[in-house]
Amino acid sequence: MKRVLPLVALLATPAYGTEPLTFTYEMFESAVTHADLAECPPELAGENRFCRATLHLDALNVFAFDDAGDTPLVAFQSYDASDLHSLLKTPLPD
Repeated sequence: MKRVLPLVALLATPAYGTEPLTFTYEMFESAVTHADLAECPPELAGENRFCRATLHLDALNVFAFDDAGDTPLVAFQSYDASDLHSLLKTPLPD
């Protein structure tokens, strides 16, 4: 999971060419330990999108990818991990 931050930072780094580097699902899958989500959270949901999640320190990080072409990263959102039960729509145990 420590690899998430350097990979995200890479996206913000200017490339030597004129085209930005696209962060694809293939790159993400091979570099980031993650869990597949059955559906994207509402704020990341979209047509032909799928989401993956990582847990790092006190944050649940959700990455949304477009299912077309090279499956590029199209959105990202971090959530407070203490609220994980509501994100997963599961009740708190008694």
